[in-house]
Amino acid sequence: MKRMPDRPETWAWLAAWLEQHWPTFYAGFLALIIAALRIMYGGGTLRRMLIEAPLCGTLALAASHGLALLGIATSAAPFFGGVIGLLGVEGTRAAAKKFFTRKAEQP
Repeated sequence: MKRMPDRPETWAWLAAWLEQHWPTFYAGFLALIIAALRIMYGGGTLRRMLIEAPLCGTLALAASHGLALLGIATSAAPFFGGVIGLLGVEGTRAAAKKFFTRKAEQP
Protein backbone atom coordinates (compact mmCIF):
# COMPACT_ATOMS: atom_id res chain seq x y z
CA MET A 1 0.00 0.00 0.00
CA LYS A 2 1.36 3.40 -0.97
CA ARG A 3 1.73 5.99 1.73
CA MET A 4 0.75 9.58 1.21
CA PRO A 5 3.89 11.65 0.64
CA ASP A 6 4.75 14.06 3.42
CA ARG A 7 4.55 17.51 1.86
CA PRO A 8 4.50 20.26 4.48
CA GLU A 9 3.58 22.93 1.92
CA THR A 10 0.45 20.99 0.94
CA TRP A 11 -0.66 20.65 4.56
CA ALA A 12 0.09 24.33 5.18
CA TRP A 13 -1.97 25.30 2.13
CA LEU A 14 -4.85 23.07 3.25
CA ALA A 15 -4.77 24.46 6.78
CA ALA A 16 -4.77 28.06 5.48
CA TRP A 17 -7.63 27.34 3.09
CA LEU A 18 -9.68 25.63 5.80
CA GLU A 19 -9.06 28.50 8.22
CA GLN A 20 -10.27 30.99 5.62
CA HIS A 21 -13.43 29.00 4.83
CA TRP A 22 -14.18 27.66 8.30
CA PRO A 23 -17.39 29.70 8.92
CA THR A 24 -18.88 28.24 5.74
CA PHE A 25 -18.16 24.64 6.68
CA TYR A 26 -19.25 25.25 10.26
CA ALA A 27 -22.57 26.68 9.03
CA GLY A 28 -23.26 23.63 6.87
CA PHE A 29 -22.31 21.18 9.61
CA LEU A 30 -24.36 23.06 12.19
CA ALA A 31 -27.43 23.08 9.94
CA LEU A 32 -27.05 19.35 9.30
CA ILE A 33 -26.77 18.49 13.00
CA ILE A 34 -29.60 20.80 14.13
CA ALA A 35 -31.93 19.52 11.40
CA ALA A 36 -31.20 15.89 12.29
CA LEU A 37 -31.80 16.54 15.99
CA ARG A 38 -34.98 18.51 15.27
CA ILE A 39 -36.40 15.66 13.20
CA MET A 40 -35.46 13.05 15.81
CA TYR A 41 -36.99 15.18 18.57
CA GLY A 42 -40.19 15.63 16.59
CA GLY A 43 -40.54 11.90 16.02
CA GLY A 44 -39.70 11.97 12.32
CA THR A 45 -38.65 8.93 10.38
CA LEU A 46 -35.07 7.92 9.60
CA ARG A 47 -35.79 8.44 5.91
CA ARG A 48 -36.86 12.04 6.52
CA MET A 49 -33.78 12.69 8.63
CA LEU A 50 -31.46 11.21 5.98
CA ILE A 51 -33.00 13.43 3.31
CA GLU A 52 -33.71 16.71 5.09
CA ALA A 53 -30.55 17.03 7.23
CA PRO A 54 -28.12 17.00 4.25
CA LEU A 55 -30.49 19.31 2.37
CA CYS A 56 -30.34 21.79 5.23
CA GLY A 57 -26.55 21.47 5.33
CA THR A 58 -26.11 22.14 1.63
CA LEU A 59 -28.67 24.94 1.79
CA ALA A 60 -26.62 26.55 4.57
CA LEU A 61 -23.45 26.18 2.49
CA ALA A 62 -25.14 27.90 -0.44
CA ALA A 63 -26.63 30.62 1.74
CA SER A 64 -23.31 31.36 3.43
CA HIS A 65 -21.81 32.23 0.06
CA GLY A 66 -24.64 34.68 -0.61
CA LEU A 67 -24.27 36.59 2.64
CA ALA A 68 -21.75 38.99 1.12
CA LEU A 69 -24.29 39.89 -1.57
CA LEU A 70 -26.70 40.98 1.15
CA GLY A 71 -24.03 42.98 2.99
CA ILE A 72 -23.70 40.50 5.87
CA ALA A 73 -20.29 39.40 7.14
CA THR A 74 -19.39 35.77 6.41
CA SER A 75 -18.53 35.32 10.08
CA ALA A 76 -22.31 35.30 10.67
CA ALA A 77 -22.68 32.16 8.52
CA PRO A 78 -22.93 29.76 11.49
CA PHE A 79 -25.88 31.75 12.84
CA PHE A 80 -27.70 31.41 9.54
CA GLY A 81 -26.75 27.73 9.38
CA GLY A 82 -28.34 27.19 12.77
CA VAL A 83 -31.49 29.03 11.72
CA ILE A 84 -31.73 27.00 8.51
CA GLY A 85 -31.36 23.77 10.48
CA LEU A 86 -34.02 24.87 12.95
CA LEU A 87 -36.54 26.00 10.32
CA GLY A 88 -35.95 23.10 7.96
CA VAL A 89 -36.12 23.11 4.18
CA GLU A 90 -39.79 24.10 3.91
CA GLY A 91 -39.54 26.85 6.53
CA THR A 92 -36.41 28.27 4.92
CA ARG A 93 -38.05 28.20 1.48
CA ALA A 94 -41.11 30.05 2.79
CA ALA A 95 -38.97 32.67 4.57
CA ALA A 96 -36.78 33.20 1.50
CA LYS A 97 -39.82 33.51 -0.77
CA LYS A 98 -41.36 36.10 1.56
CA PHE A 99 -38.06 38.05 1.79
CA PHE A 100 -37.38 38.14 -1.95
CA THR A 101 -41.00 38.94 -2.83
CA ARG A 102 -40.84 41.92 -0.50
CA LYS A 103 -37.51 43.01 -2.02
CA ALA A 104 -38.90 42.72 -5.56
CA GLU A 105 -41.94 44.86 -4.72
CA GLN A 106 -39.88 47.75 -3.33
CA PRO A 107 -39.26 50.61 -5.80
